[in-house]
Amino acid sequence: MDLRVVAYDDPDAVKLIDAVQQEYVVRYGETDATPVDPAEFAPPLGLFVVGYLDGEPVACGGWRVRGDAEAELKRMYVVDAARGKGFARAVLAELERTALDAGRRRLVLETGLKQPEAIALYRSAGYTDVPAFGHYRDDPLSVYLGKDLEASRGDLRAR
Repeated sequence: MDLRVVAYDDPDAVKLIDAVQQEYVVRYGETDATPVDPAEFAPPLGLFVVGYLDGEPVACGGWRVRGDAEAELKRMYVVDAARGKGFARAVLAELERTALDAGRRRLVLETGLKQPEAIALYRSAGYTDVPAFGHYRDDPLSVYLGKDLEASRGDLRAR
């Protein structure tokens, strides 16, 4: 898979973001209503990547600055046909590496109980429970995870 930095509103990014929003509709009955401004994913405030396989966009994810040294992961997604091949892990690794390079010391995210594969990915990558934040902080289906990138600096640099 070829990972490329793109704008959040790039046509390939929009295609994948629309697909993940439809996944939320299937799992939760509605799209993610978290406020998102595409400018938040433009360096130096953030970053968005799309993964390509044979020229087709198959995976995406991004981070945006949250606080002084923190960033929030958003819109991690892999299309159905490309799942189970390590692409989500590759996107996550790239987002962790680039966030650390940009001076972010910690990544946080919100996911949901109806996304057990996402929870398993993040926990296997060293993410642990953090206090709730953001739009869904009071939703009992939400799960909040974070990772100290500084503690993982050697592992992230080796990727």
